[in-house]
Amino acid sequence: MKEITLAPLPYADDALAPTISAKTISFHYGKHHAGYVKTLNGLIAGTKYEGLSLEEIVAASRGAGDTAIFNNAAQIWNHDFYWQSLAPSGKGGEPSAELLAAINASFGSLDACKAALADAAVKRFGSGWAWLLVKDGKLVVESTSNAETPCGKPGVKPLLVIDVWEHAYYLDWQNARAAYVKAVVDGHLNWAFASGGFALVD
Repeated sequence: MKEITLAPLPYADDALAPTISAKTISFHYGKHHAGYVKTLNGLIAGTKYEGLSLEEIVAASRGAGDTAIFNNAAQIWNHDFYWQSLAPSGKGGEPSAELLAAINASFGSLDACKAALADAAVKRFGSGWAWLLVKDGKLVVESTSNAETPCGKPGVKPLLVIDVWEHAYYLDWQNARAAYVKAVVDGHLNWAFASGGFALVD
């Protein structure tokens, strides 16, 4: 059986501290994210999903009635993307000229884009995600609940995401979601990663 694997973190456990502590990483990545991987491998063993890539599992299980498989696969994908969306303080770079032009066209400025992303993250009721997306040829900010993901949706290309499940921030910030979001948006967004994704948009 070809198993789904836990992607390695792109930085050390303490690289995002103090915004996201090594303790939070140990639970969030080492327990929650790893738990989704273990659970999914158990769920797909001996099924039509066995041997498929993670993206293929997300696409095939979406709306197919295999809720547990979709939820775990989508959460793995979302978390993989979340870790890539973050960078140690001062290491995230700036948007490429092409991405910045698109940001200015859609939001008016980079600061306005950041504000829209933060607002979506703070206002997401309950658990979920806030995304910067290319959708139908333009940049938009959207939030999704629980395990929902833009992965595999036609005409949609995610560039960045912020995790606002409580396990993403509660050990460090308790109920101060807005403070966590501000710290991430102001200091840890990986604009180099987003620019690379934007360069692949048709």
